Amino acid sequence: MLHWLRDHRRAEARKRPFPPEWETFVRANVAHYCVLDDADRSELKAIMQVFLEEKQWEGCGGLDLTDEIRVTIAAQACLLQLGLPHDYYRNVQSILVYPSTVVPPEHRPGIFEHVDGPVAVPVPILGQAFAQGPVILVWDAVLHGARHPEQGHNVVYHEFAHKLDMLDGVADGTPLLADRDQFAEWVAVCSFEFLRLRRLAEEGHKTFLDAYGATNEAEFFAVATEEFFDRPIDLRKQVPDLYRVLSAFYRQDPAGRANSTCIVKE
Repeated sequence: MLHWLRDHRRAEARKRPFPPEWETFVRANVAHYCVLDDADRSELKAIMQVFLEEKQWEGCGGLDLTDEIRVTIAAQACLLQLGLPHDYYRNVQSILVYPSTVVPPEHRPGIFEHVDGPVAVPVPILGQAFAQGPVILVWDAVLHGARHPEQGHNVVYHEFAHKLDMLDGVADGTPLLADRDQFAEWVAVCSFEFLRLRRLAEEGHKTFLDAYGATNEAEFFAVATEEFFDRPIDLRKQVPDLYRVLSAFYRQDPAGRANSTCIVKE
């Protein structure tokens, strides 16, 4: 009964007219929206309607959380799910948005917590995704990344790729895949490219993929996702096998859209 009510509510949200001002925000702020065909735009907007309604949104650090902020974030998060069988990011309940770079509070060990090493010092962040918690985003980084895909850095793609990765209960760089064959190919290609990136980064070589992707397999998947949607032609040229497995997972071909790329200038 609860599932029926949820599905009915979602179906109604998907049919709701997309507000013209929301369309204006997406066109102005999200460069990738310009290269979608009419069918993909229609589906993206339907997904966004549900996403915007179901998630809890909170402005932090004095940020006035406007429709422009919510819609710009939703468009990018939902783009990742455009071709996927999905449940509207069922592991995302809330999205916290700060105006600019934020330093998380220092972790203080509890009374009964055993600490066997140095406590990590908080560092400035542009975004964070927690397995059993919210997605944290910084608005100025969100907007800049959405408008400038040519730079290959998008905090929304990055953090929501983590949430896709976490759907199977662990952040290991391997999201839920269709079958054993896809899993075997994913492991072969991504393991090879991850280890190659790590080796090149350790040796100080310049790499197409951000060296942050060499941190661990989860960060590799998130960084690769950024490039897949932001600089797909370059990714396909530089790392063709990685592009191929990402395209099979996301069920999208961003490189095929790229001839009509629309870059929005600030």
